[in-house]
Amino acid sequence: MQSPLRYGITMPFPTPLPDHPGIARELADAGYTDVWSIEVDGLDGFTPLTLAAAGAPEVNLGTAIVSPYTRGPALLAMTAAALAELAPGRFHLGLGAASRPIVQDWNDTAYDRPYQRVRDTVRFLRAALAGERVAERYDTFEVNGFRLTRPPQTPPPIYLAALREGMLRLAGREADGAILNWLSADDVKRVVPYVHEGGSGKEIVCRVFVCPTEDADAARATFRRMITAYLNVPGYANYQRWLGRGDRLQPMWDAWESGDRRAALAAVPDSVVDELLVHGSPEQCREAIRRYVDNGVTVPVVWLIDAGTGSDPVADALALVP
Repeated sequence: MQSPLRYGITMPFPTPLPDHPGIARELADAGYTDVWSIEVDGLDGFTPLTLAAAGAPEVNLGTAIVSPYTRGPALLAMTAAALAELAPGRFHLGLGAASRPIVQDWNDTAYDRPYQRVRDTVRFLRAALAGERVAERYDTFEVNGFRLTRPPQTPPPIYLAALREGMLRLAGREADGAILNWLSADDVKRVVPYVHEGGSGKEIVCRVFVCPTEDADAARATFRRMITAYLNVPGYANYQRWLGRGDRLQPMWDAWESGDRRAALAAVPDSVVDELLVHGSPEQCREAIRRYVDNGVTVPVVWLIDAGTGSDPVADALALVP
């Protein structure tokens, strides 16, 4: 098995933000080359990257992901330009449509035509981050006369979070790479070729859920809660059907639809948990992560899952360095 040339960690950690520059320094010294953020219902996707850059100026930074629905086009361009100036040549802007709950239920914005919205945002950002004046009517929004007064000297590459064929192909055609999520190492072999239809050399970033504990029951119990929280969202449910897990997850979906949350948790089979979650000893976890790389991932990004065993997340992260 080959080791990755780049190796990422998901931040923020469940520790106070003022501690994050020091944590980033420790992780970079140990061998992590990348810090990638998340933006769901905790912290925003940019602040943790700024703190990581303060502690470890040499690391690559990336958002995985921010949504074009929750920030206006100009604000998104300005924020990306700021991170690109802070980390020239090392910031990567990861975009994704997010989901209806995040966009519509929490941010009161219509979740309309996600494919087109992401495509239009990529096209706008290419022009804006290059310092061009943008006056364009796109299919999903219009920009009238915007120009960055501080365009980055090195515009950041743009990666797209993609699940099924359409967005995967869009990532290959119009972006610099794809961001994968909620799939097994074996699934990577099926998914990556759609990206490469748009040309070779695309980066494949993949968030890998990792719970470095040999208490399999604790790891599975924790991850079952994540599965029921995420995979009942229609986009993710359809994704898992496309990947071939529909029959095994249907009892969970049925129980969730009926309102029986406890039955939904119980209906998630161990086989699905073990495909989507890397768990075991640190060495077993490292080997499992390398399988993602062997199958086409160029930047694995660890997302540490806390199984409630009282372990130190920084120590856990350090133990996973190849």
